[in-house]
Amino acid sequence: MTNFTHFNEHGRAKMVDISDKKETSRKAIARSSVQMNQEVYENITQQKNKKGDVLSVAQVAGIMGAKQTSNVIPMCHPIPISGVDLSFEWIEIENEMYEIIIHAEVKTVGSTGVEMEALTAASVTALTIYDMCKAVDKGMVIGQTYLLEKSGGKNGDYKRA
Repeated sequence: MTNFTHFNEHGRAKMVDISDKKETSRKAIARSSVQMNQEVYENITQQKNKKGDVLSVAQVAGIMGAKQTSNVIPMCHPIPISGVDLSFEWIEIENEMYEIIIHAEVKTVGSTGVEMEALTAASVTALTIYDMCKAVDKGMVIGQTYLLEKSGGKNGDYKRA
């Protein structure tokens, strides 16, 4: 069998052994987005949504998502997260359509990176925005989710071009 890191010598799934990896300061930033109509945008920005303050709830959900990553991604190590921060930026697209850009930054000091935690945080945040606003517009679109940058670890730094 080819030398895949998440399979043992019998071809069965395994969690990678990181016990010999050096602990370093690590950070990852992921991005996601949600496109919506003007009514949803106004409900969020003017805090008129019937379910409450959408961005506050989504921010807490994203933090919780980062902390639960190893429970939903099978081969992901449970790690001590040092910090999670989420930020939002609005863009007016066209034809009364808006997009909220979500940035999720996760930090740790450990033997493995936090890319999956940042991606999970961004995804859960986007899903929470959708969930809290779907009664007004089920046609919202969750956009591409991807890693913007990461630092620390033996593979070094990465920054999306």
